[in-house]
Amino acid sequence: MKTSVKKVKQKAGTVKNKWKEIYMRHRYVSGITVIELVLILVIVIALLLIFKNQLIDLINTIFDKIVSESSGI
Repeated sequence: MKTSVKKVKQKAGTVKNKWKEIYMRHRYVSGITVIELVLILVIVIALLLIFKNQLIDLINTIFDKIVSESSGI
């Protein structure tokens, strides 16, 4: 009788360890790493620098339109 209880506890322990291992592996794989975040920021900043003049012109056009249309309100 004691051996069967011991085997059940061992199996429960191994199942618990398996779930813990799966959780730990998933935790490291699913998160975004610092390197990925830095690379994304570098790409965004580079695009902003490349298209700086076009973005400034677009923003100025939008604000000019807002100002001209808000005078009619």
